[in-house]
Amino acid sequence: MLLIDRLDELKWLEQAYNSGKAEFVIVYGRRRLGKTFLVKNFIQDKEHFYFLAKQRSLDVEFQRLKLKFSKKFNVFLEAKNFEEFFTEIFEKVSFEKKLVFVIDEFPYWMHKDAGIVSEFQYLWDELLVDKNVMLILVGSYVSMMEEKLLGYNSPLYGRSTSHINVKEMPLKALTEFFPRFGLKHLVEIYGLTDTIPYYLQMIESKDLTHNLLRLLNPNHNYFQDAEILLKEEVRDYNTYIEILRAVNEGKTKLNEIANAARVDITNILKYIKVLLGMRILRKVKPVTSSFKERIFIYEVSDNYFKFWLRFVYNFKEEIEEKLEAHVKSIVKAYDAYMGSVFEKFCMKTMPLLFKHSKIGKWWFKDKEIDIVALNEEKKQILFGECKWQSNVNAERIVKELAEKASFVQWHNAERRESFAVFAKSFKKRLKSFEGKPVHCFDLKDLEQVFKAKKRKV
Repeated sequence: MLLIDRLDELKWLEQAYNSGKAEFVIVYGRRRLGKTFLVKNFIQDKEHFYFLAKQRSLDVEFQRLKLKFSKKFNVFLEAKNFEEFFTEIFEKVSFEKKLVFVIDEFPYWMHKDAGIVSEFQYLWDELLVDKNVMLILVGSYVSMMEEKLLGYNSPLYGRSTSHINVKEMPLKALTEFFPRFGLKHLVEIYGLTDTIPYYLQMIESKDLTHNLLRLLNPNHNYFQDAEILLKEEVRDYNTYIEILRAVNEGKTKLNEIANAARVDITNILKYIKVLLGMRILRKVKPVTSSFKERIFIYEVSDNYFKFWLRFVYNFKEEIEEKLEAHVKSIVKAYDAYMGSVFEKFCMKTMPLLFKHSKIGKWWFKDKEIDIVALNEEKKQILFGECKWQSNVNAERIVKELAEKASFVQWHNAERRESFAVFAKSFKKRLKSFEGKPVHCFDLKDLEQVFKAKKRKV
């Protein structure tokens, strides 16, 4: 697998390594984004020790850590605790260069013993800060990493010399993975994988049927990974799946989710908080709402989980018994599924098309607009609609948009309005509506902008 779109992160790690002083780096981000791959790529030509934590008692983990280090550096260690361990390794091993010491999935230890954070504060302050060492703690439980390691109330607050939040790759990474694919095929793949490198590297073809026959084989990692991810992190796996399924089927408010998942309303927030922390769920607010307004809904964060919940979870028997027949049914339903995927794709493409200070969804009661982009400085507002359809009549779409736009409360007296319609292709385009600009983008238009990677005004 190539290291795609992680050069900035790699450069930052290299700068820290070459700083001439001890470094304490925290690397975090949801699972499958390539954190481990990034770190292993960075350490491969350096004197290093890499350790993948497990969800076991710290006593067992410490012995495993000590044994693995002893074997790698051919040294006998007598240490009975972390303080003795770090003292001893620098006494007994002559490192020629800066030692890069990596503990991956550090939150597993935090789950087992919250005191480990204070332990590492002491280790850093008293033992490591003066050594020729680069300590890297890696974690996938994002909220825990942000709160327990980086937060103001954390014992380690202010100790890390830098931190890297590894996020989903930008859309341009799709063209780097698949430089010969047209935009239609890239968007269809996006519906299966999002921009998550772990899933992108599983794609072999631009043909949807070929990909599905391979990925949905019950022995394939793609088929199993959603369950693997959840089972590694939570105990009550079935409850979390039911909550995710409820959200994916359109239940977006707490009471709706609790009823659909058959969870007591008094407990639902506990589960939601975990899924938010894992970045599998996210909160979405209307783009025009203020920071103080508590108007939001819940959404499944990435397209892999959206696809898996819709086409895999409920159909395991069908897939195992009649894979080809099930794949045919998915292909027939795929355009309908792609509606929300294309909306997300267009929203992420917006920075290449327009200057704006804020972008997002808007809704009020029974009215909803796919994309609303705001330019606060110029009081400009753009209303966008996304249709994963061919031969779209832009005039009809814009008339409906304009009617919904009249309900959007944002600088009503002085704002300058425009509209955008995104579609596979158009039967009828439009340049203006009631004197207001209209922008029509089909797949050919988007492909030119997308692959050129140049921002338009």
